Amino acid sequence: MSSKDRPLIVIPGDDPPQLSGSRHLERLGEYGEVVLHDTLPKDEEEQLRRAKDAVAIINSRSQVRWSGDLLRQLPNLKMLTACGIGTDAIDLDTARELNIAVCNIPGRTAPIVAEHAFCLLLALSRRLAFHTAEMKAGRWTRGLATSLRGKTLGVIGTGNIGCEMIRLARGFGLNVLAWSFNPSERKAAELDFEYTDLERVLKESDALSVHVKLTEKTTNFIGAAELSTMKPGSLLVNTARGAVIDTDALVDALNSGHLAGAALDVYETEPLPAEHPILNCTEVVLTPHNADQTPEGMDLLNGGCADNVIAFFEGKPQNVVT
Repeated sequence: MSSKDRPLIVIPGDDPPQLSGSRHLERLGEYGEVVLHDTLPKDEEEQLRRAKDAVAIINSRSQVRWSGDLLRQLPNLKMLTACGIGTDAIDLDTARELNIAVCNIPGRTAPIVAEHAFCLLLALSRRLAFHTAEMKAGRWTRGLATSLRGKTLGVIGTGNIGCEMIRLARGFGLNVLAWSFNPSERKAAELDFEYTDLERVLKESDALSVHVKLTEKTTNFIGAAELSTMKPGSLLVNTARGAVIDTDALVDALNSGHLAGAALDVYETEPLPAEHPILNCTEVVLTPHNADQTPEGMDLLNGGCADNVIAFFEGKPQNVVT
């Protein structure tokens, strides 16, 4: 079979590098011609040109967004896989209409993401970013920090990552209150935590960790009202999606002193704009959406992408979200 006859598998923007050099790309060569672009498309015209004849697309790091208008201009496209659990970069309604299988990778890197989230919580509670900045500025500021053992962690969302966060928290001696769209008494019994209503989670938690996916229901899910309900002096960690939290309201809660601090790995606009007001907040810990960015995490995600594509070509699609 000539290369022209083989299905085209396109990676339209592998920047920062994720799949480039991965051992898993070799596995895909049995199923089609793999074309990897190591830069982001500069505009939609270039994006379409790269994906023009693709049968399958691997959306590296979900950096490239696929609107309904763009999907309608790709007549050969049959499947598209995200390189993580989030599919908010893809118009799922249009994909469903066009019979394009959209797949994701649920759960594979949950322990790695949760490890990052818990690291953010520890850094925030001990004010590591603040003290580092003070010492770099030549100041010896020995302010009080927060101990976590015996405190209560509120967990919003008890999917794979939320449950791994709970596992770490319980091992560290924290009590856990949780809220979820889909509570599971089995999970609560296995991990020794309590499900309750959202208001109680907000009121009684010393720290809150957010783990829900971004949907219409969860956009600005934690807004001004929810932040004001949180216990004064509490901490907030978000490794879900930036738009789950009303950032303007969060900045206000930090600047007023109602919250003692916030740690974020995700933002409504990424990369985070240089003039963003969260950067002027003193008690914040910020990372650039890299919670699963370890060699082990990358290999797990790359393997998941390859598995999804292979399963599709073998007629047994997996992890299909629409």
